[in-house]
Amino acid sequence: MAVTIRNTAATEPPPAAPTDDGRPYRFEMIYAGGTYRGYADDPAELVGMLVPDYAELGTDAERATARVRLAMDLQVRLQAQLAVGGEPVPVVLVSAFYEPAGPSPRPPGPAELQIWLDPADDWTLLTSLHAAGLITVSAHA
Repeated sequence: MAVTIRNTAATEPPPAAPTDDGRPYRFEMIYAGGTYRGYADDPAELVGMLVPDYAELGTDAERATARVRLAMDLQVRLQAQLAVGGEPVPVVLVSAFYEPAGPSPRPPGPAELQIWLDPADDWTLLTSLHAAGLITVSAHA
């Protein structure tokens, strides 16, 4: 079971993390521009906070398609944000379209000017969104 709570303002202390029958959730995610905190025991539940009806998708292929669509949507949004930031502007790429997963060769160029979103599976997607600065995700022991 996953829980979403509204995040506090940056000037306030963070809200107390909810528990599941007295034990902490394994994962925490801050998303929607810092507006929400999500807690879950499974990465798929966190992805479900970002993709409406993700839990109801019946097959692995449907979930994979939903992750790619999310990555594409966030790619466009992040690229637009970066474009107003100045020179040089990194390019935001979705790994599903480039080798080895996709048909296109990976673009040449400096790695620091490439931001990769990787929808290969739930955890990989979340960690790539975290690395891109779109969400903050952490795992608790």
